[in-house]
Amino acid sequence: SAYCGMISKLFIEKSRYYLATEYPTKIRLATASLSHDDVWRRANDQSNSIGNLLLHLAGNVRQWVVSGIGGAPESRDRPGEFAATIGPNVSDLLALLGSSTEDADKVLATLREGDLPTRCTIQGRQTTAFEAIYHVVEHFAMHTGQIIMLAKTYSPGSVQFYEDADGKAVPLWGGDEGMRQL
Repeated sequence: SAYCGMISKLFIEKSRYYLATEYPTKIRLATASLSHDDVWRRANDQSNSIGNLLLHLAGNVRQWVVSGIGGAPESRDRPGEFAATIGPNVSDLLALLGSSTEDADKVLATLREGDLPTRCTIQGRQTTAFEAIYHVVEHFAMHTGQIIMLAKTYSPGSVQFYEDADGKAVPLWGGDEGMRQL
């Protein structure tokens, strides 16, 4: 039906916005004032650093969307994402993440309503394109929140995304665009 088509289009477009624009922008802004040591700092041996989370997000997006939905060859080293204790600087990590989100956006831009129920196997699990996208967006959101929390801990006062104006949170980073276009 036309309604289902509209909902499918909205789901894909909003997912593209979150993965290619809002979440990476917030991560970039949150990490801007951090040192290399801050990016790779771990609270303890069981915790991940911001660097680990950035490697992990890049790997997850590429595996689930670019490979899982888009069919590109997969070469992810998931354990390595978490094992790293030191690594690239934040600009290189953001470039890696940007490459993954750009490639994922290209895949998502090709999807149509009828593609969402398409079955795929990712990490040995049967899923659909819809479920994979939903997972990647919620997963990206969760780790974005962790990165923001760590950045606020390591650099107090340096992270601010919104200005309160008349009881409304107004994005300071141009974040209203995604809401207006839909």
